Amino acid sequence: MRRVFFSLLLFFSIAVNAQQEVDSLAIKEEIYKAVLDSINHSFTYQTGVIELGEGLATLKVPEGFKFLDEAQSQRVLTDLWGNPPSNSMGLLFPEDMTPMHDNFTYCVEVTYAEEGYIDDEDAKDLDYNDLLEEMQEDTKASNDERVQLGYPSVELVGWASSPYYDKENKKLHWAKELKFDDTEINTLNYNIRVLGRKGYLNLNAIGDISVLNTFNADRDNILHSVEFTPGNRYSDFNPDIDKVAAYGIGGLIAGKILAKAGFFALILKFWKFIAIGAVALFSGFRKKIFGDKKEV
Repeated sequence: MRRVFFSLLLFFSIAVNAQQEVDSLAIKEEIYKAVLDSINHSFTYQTGVIELGEGLATLKVPEGFKFLDEAQSQRVLTDLWGNPPSNSMGLLFPEDMTPMHDNFTYCVEVTYAEEGYIDDEDAKDLDYNDLLEEMQEDTKASNDERVQLGYPSVELVGWASSPYYDKENKKLHWAKELKFDDTEINTLNYNIRVLGRKGYLNLNAIGDISVLNTFNADRDNILHSVEFTPGNRYSDFNPDIDKVAAYGIGGLIAGKILAKAGFFALILKFWKFIAIGAVALFSGFRKKIFGDKKEV
């Protein structure tokens, strides 16, 4: 009888402790959600026509999207996502997306590079397969330095979307599929370039490879949303006073201008967020609140 009594007592004790742990986890889950909600509701988004770079260009926010200005975007990129400070003009989010969304898909960062007028004459002669092989070799060659700096090595798997240059509208886009050595999910690096008189606008999609079809469905609306203002357009180039870039369309795609400062600026900028994926980012955040699984 005593054995039965102690067995019941032990069972009851375990049940109570388990319930307390479940209750504690539920409370922590509420805290986690409250923190995310607080962060996500701290931003003020814009729609309509946005001026970029003090009159340099305009962004007509596409239907179904919202725009986060420069100051708030810096907070997202640096404080929340752990990237080094950058010269971002802003972030374009799908209407139902937020920086700390549990099911993050993608957003688009807008920047400007004043590297000079890009001569596009080489576009008609480019072999994108040859260019890809060259880029893959460059990526492979950068890995020793990446590892020495404490970053994961990366492989350029191939084109997620082959380069396409719209000569009439001076807009270029392509996508790369990247594989970081410490992740299971490959990274999508989708690039849009809008050529202007003294440089180009960058619109880079941030997400993992699973959002490729989603982004492709939105791509044309995003492409049409950005234009340089009169005086800053490609057609406004004046050869007597304006600088010509040291590379053409091929160099722009290959990122040759970034090779010395490396390729790191292009790829590492978002590796913490993209490469490990939103799930891993949030799991790290959860761990700070909930503790390791073994403690639950």
